[in-house]
Amino acid sequence: MVKLKKAKYAKEDVTLQTLLDMDGFKHTGEDKFRVEINARKVKPTPYRPYGIKYSLVLLDPNGTRIIGYDNAHNVKIKTKRKKYGARRIEWDHKHNLEKISIYEFESASQLFNDFWEDVLQITPIY
Repeated sequence: MVKLKKAKYAKEDVTLQTLLDMDGFKHTGEDKFRVEINARKVKPTPYRPYGIKYSLVLLDPNGTRIIGYDNAHNVKIKTKRKKYGARRIEWDHKHNLEKISIYEFESASQLFNDFWEDVLQITPIY
């Protein structure tokens, strides 16, 4: 039997449904930057205890990902110890161009806030 890790978010996060409702959302701004949101229900696992697979991305006019938040695949973070260091495996993460960092998922509403805050630093996307 798999034990789920204790979540840091409220189990009754009503914004999870909002995230699911946004599945397939695409918007192209006047500057040709594009936002795409995908989200679908999946079986809860230790890696996705809230039962949602998501991807929120900002693409430049050429289709290159500028910002992205997702849990589509695992991310191995190397420790500073070279020879015997353990690896931390996380699924929630953020892409900033080519750089990947761990994202601490708290709630869908916080995910939206963090994503849009990053987007608006780059483009007004209207």
